[in-house]
Amino acid sequence: MPDAAADAVTYGGDVNDWNIAGTLAVQAAAERPDLMAEPVAAALDSVKAPVGIAEIDPDLADTAAFCEAYSSPLDASANCVVVAGKRGGAVRYAAALVLATTRADVNNVIRKQLDVRKVSFAPMDEAVELTNMAYGGITPIGLPSDWPVLVDAAVARAPELVVGSGIRGSKLLVTGTALAELPGAEVVEGLAK
Repeated sequence: MPDAAADAVTYGGDVNDWNIAGTLAVQAAAERPDLMAEPVAAALDSVKAPVGIAEIDPDLADTAAFCEAYSSPLDASANCVVVAGKRGGAVRYAAALVLATTRADVNNVIRKQLDVRKVSFAPMDEAVELTNMAYGGITPIGLPSDWPVLVDAAVARAPELVVGSGIRGSKLLVTGTALAELPGAEVVEGLAK
């Protein structure tokens, strides 16, 4: 797998050189903490590569609407979902990061990764409360430190991706390698179908 520095060259290494930006006005994320949820801004230094951020219409935050409105390719968007499973009466949470063109294999792969009998998507209110992020904007950057972040191998290989920023009013642009190197991240082959 290429390292983050090699991926940076893919898009030119400058925050304005993202090939997937479409019509977005991209800035360095570190310069705009106001466009991120607080835990995302606090964890930004854990990302080992440049991160871009672009302000968007919050009503267009859902992936399909975002891609259409801003001419960003759907196959360059990754969705982060919060899952929960129980084992021995204790609830185990995790995040799963998959390309927007796929679905997380919750019942097989994620269940086995969490070592639980049953796993499901966490209820919206619970996911929002636990992450301190807006539903529809949850991102793997800034999640609770004890959660595993399961990254589909296709996400890890992507040279450029659009992900949430913790709020619905912006999007982050980052490399797949950088997401795979986040604290608690584990690249899982076949996580998505």
